[in-house]
Amino acid sequence: MTQTTVAVSRNPATGEELARYPFASQADVDAALAQTDAAFKAWRSRPVADRAQLLRTMAGAIRQHARPLAEMMTAEMGKPIDQGLAEVEKSAKLCDWYAEHGPAYIAREPTLVEGNKAFVDYLPLGPVLSVMPWNFPIWQVLRGAVPILLGGNSYLLKPAPNVIGCALLLQQVLQDAGVPVGLFSVINAGNDGVAQAIRDPRIKAVTVTGSVRAGSAIAALAGAAIKKCVLELGGSDAFIVLADADIDAAVKGAITGRFQNSGQICIAAKRIIVQESVYDTFRDKFVSAVEAMKIGDPRESGVWIGPMARYDLRDELDGQVQATLREGAELLLGGKPLPGVGNWYAPTVLANVTPAMTSFKQELFGPVASLVVAKDADHAIELANDSEFGLGGSLWSRDLEKAQQLASRVETGGMFINSPSFSDPRVPIGGVKNSGFGRELSHFGLREFTNPQTVWIEQP
Repeated sequence: MTQTTVAVSRNPATGEELARYPFASQADVDAALAQTDAAFKAWRSRPVADRAQLLRTMAGAIRQHARPLAEMMTAEMGKPIDQGLAEVEKSAKLCDWYAEHGPAYIAREPTLVEGNKAFVDYLPLGPVLSVMPWNFPIWQVLRGAVPILLGGNSYLLKPAPNVIGCALLLQQVLQDAGVPVGLFSVINAGNDGVAQAIRDPRIKAVTVTGSVRAGSAIAALAGAAIKKCVLELGGSDAFIVLADADIDAAVKGAITGRFQNSGQICIAAKRIIVQESVYDTFRDKFVSAVEAMKIGDPRESGVWIGPMARYDLRDELDGQVQATLREGAELLLGGKPLPGVGNWYAPTVLANVTPAMTSFKQELFGPVASLVVAKDADHAIELANDSEFGLGGSLWSRDLEKAQQLASRVETGGMFINSPSFSDPRVPIGGVKNSGFGRELSHFGLREFTNPQTVWIEQP
């Protein structure tokens, strides 16, 4: 088989080819590694206050270029423009938050020892290779890059092949704002290039957001090279609605949790588990709300559902839907690609889904919701945990004390009570089971790529 030598950026709404980007050669990868290593050596000795100031500069530049960044996301992966603008602003706020709060999290930390003095310094590791997906081309990149840079490291981004334009535009915006060349850099590497970078001693750690298959392969390479690795992989989050929930609020939360970004989110509410006494009420209101969502040109304000990012992903999603229907699920809405040009899939609701069915067992990455009946609260928790994934989840109940007790029984990296799942710099994000390991965001994410060095001073 001939190896692909060019990545093609294509507008998923129209099928139009936007650009072609050659994959990096071995020499290209080596040059990128030399550049990021040189940038790290100059950056690591900069005071943390200087690093924080650069983050503030980055925030300003990102806001200044919000419209072109959002438009590039819309063009390359079909993100509705309103959601793209919100993603850019969220990314700018991320820079602001770490600039304000991050320095305290990596300041010298005194440690209590009897009769002697000891402390912990959080030191940089070195260049970090980041392998990122296409669904949040600005936020996903910066939520890793910002704490990595504040920690004194450099950041080498390997973006998904269909959003290279987003990555290059972001790199240009940051460099024009004064981010040193090589400190935040982009390389269009294929699998061989990624392996070359991981094996190279100049790369000190790897962070990956993506599929289980990709995460497993990269983690194996990182492990063989004895390098730190953080994985944020797939998810099939449970969205639990108990009998005492505010049903209208839960429906609204489920629409956001399942269909934002056209359902292409790792922490999306993919399995909606509803207690049987309120199942019919929730189902009917939910279907009505799905029918009311605006589908259309993602460049237009007010559009909630745009095209799926790639044709192969739409075909895979449709195969999962059809398999679930053959297994006995009920189709309430959608269930097929939309006709015409572009990569569109009808918002879909599958009812009476059981643990034996495809849409329960697998991650469905697109605008498809699976409704599952739970006999009671304990059964809902059992269903939620019946998954190879453990990234996030939601639980809806008016009894907050009970909700907290139940949330602690769900095997995930995060649980949101009376709210859909989301990421926020103030709290960590990450998973258990096949959803990965390690954490991003908050002080946990900041410290992931530092060396907590113990310094012990023996007193005379």
